[in-house]
Amino acid sequence: QVQLVESGGGLVRAGDSLRLSCAASGRTFGMYVMGWFRQAPGKEREFVAAISWSGRSTVYADSVKGRFTISGDNAKNTVYLQMDSLKPEDTALYYCAADANSNIRSNMRDYEYWGQGTQVTVSS
Repeated sequence: QVQLVESGGGLVRAGDSLRLSCAASGRTFGMYVMGWFRQAPGKEREFVAAISWSGRSTVYADSVKGRFTISGDNAKNTVYLQMDSLKPEDTALYYCAADANSNIRSNMRDYEYWGQGTQVTVSS
């Protein structure tokens, strides 16, 4: 089993920045891809970004490309999501997820492990 715990959410203004963290524990061996997803009220959960465990490959949703940066610290078993130039439409519950696969995938059904989420609210 793998446990994922997100932190770093909060209430900010449009244009501000936040950094989300996702700490992984348990059986991390064989965990290859870490992803961030988000779900706004009344909407489906959507892919935000993902990174391979080596850190050499990253993928972003078009809506966040150029504003968000995903990174990882293997020594700490932690993945980060740096969010800059935040917009009100970024308001959502942000989830960290893990996929024991070597290829980066954006479909939430491919991710086996999920955290509880951290709320990000961006005011205009």
